[in-house]
Amino acid sequence: MQVKICGITQVEQALAIANLGATSLGFICVPQSPRYVTPAALTPITQALAASDRPVTTVGVFANADLSHIVARVQQSQLQAVQLHGTEPIDQCQQLRQRLPQIKLIKAIRVRQADDLTLAHTYAPHVDALLLDAYHPDQLGGTGLTLDWQALQTFIPRCPWLLAGGLTPANVAQAISTLSPQGIDLSSGVEVRPGLKDMALVQQLFTQLAPWLPTPLP
Repeated sequence: MQVKICGITQVEQALAIANLGATSLGFICVPQSPRYVTPAALTPITQALAASDRPVTTVGVFANADLSHIVARVQQSQLQAVQLHGTEPIDQCQQLRQRLPQIKLIKAIRVRQADDLTLAHTYAPHVDALLLDAYHPDQLGGTGLTLDWQALQTFIPRCPWLLAGGLTPANVAQAISTLSPQGIDLSSGVEVRPGLKDMALVQQLFTQLAPWLPTPLP
């Protein structure tokens, strides 16, 4: 089970959440977001994670950004993955693959209607993973809105997928049992406020996830 915690802004919280068992950490590279992390703030976080003994994938989250901007941010902060969270077309995914062949690529789909799931299938051959998030007319993510899980029960794309949208320690076990995604993504569900995680909630989350996580070595 892949566990991605998104909207990280602090070195200390990044290291603590990685130590609890997160497999990837997301950093918002969208200036309009309340969880935006500047290049000057992001690089020390990725450097600290790289120096730690806990393997974790660092993910830069972008939305409708220029390709050269994404490449520059990835190289500056040594990010290991890119999540496209806007309306980026398939050809931009292909171009990004060419420019950054070593980078994992995640395409987020904001699901409002059944056609959005059909759209997700068209991206699957061109990315490493899909992320399904709840639709909000004014916000790209971190809204706390929950997807219609029943509508997703037949969703089986050609690549791994992560469930996002309104997940919390209280409902994450039910979500995984219902849908069996390859991963989950949380942001607002474990926050005090945008960009600041509630570490007690993060600990509760990993307690709930224990049945799906590897047993640590003694």
